[in-house]
Amino acid sequence: MEAGEARLALMTAPSTEVAERIVRELVEERVVACGNIVPGLTSIYRWRGAVERDEEVLVILKTTASAVPRLLERAPALHPYEVPEILVFAVHAGHGPYLDWMESCIAADEQD
Repeated sequence: MEAGEARLALMTAPSTEVAERIVRELVEERVVACGNIVPGLTSIYRWRGAVERDEEVLVILKTTASAVPRLLERAPALHPYEVPEILVFAVHAGHGPYLDWMESCIAADEQD
């Protein structure tokens, strides 16, 4: 896979348990190759006219450009937030074998 096809997505979740449930489902459905859950995030944001503060976890998802539409459909459907944060970024360069592994994890015809 070319680096230009790789995508990283950032998502927050209210807890490690919720993040693990979402990431496991996305991996099982071959929407993402991997998700890293980073605890200890404090988010301060405006919601419905008030400034809010919450403890959250950050999830870093690895996927492909072709899987992004499925990610943007499935992640919100699995997420407990009314408006979950899901931001997708292009990858400009990466280690070739890792990029190939990512693609193989997401390919619909890939056999385990």
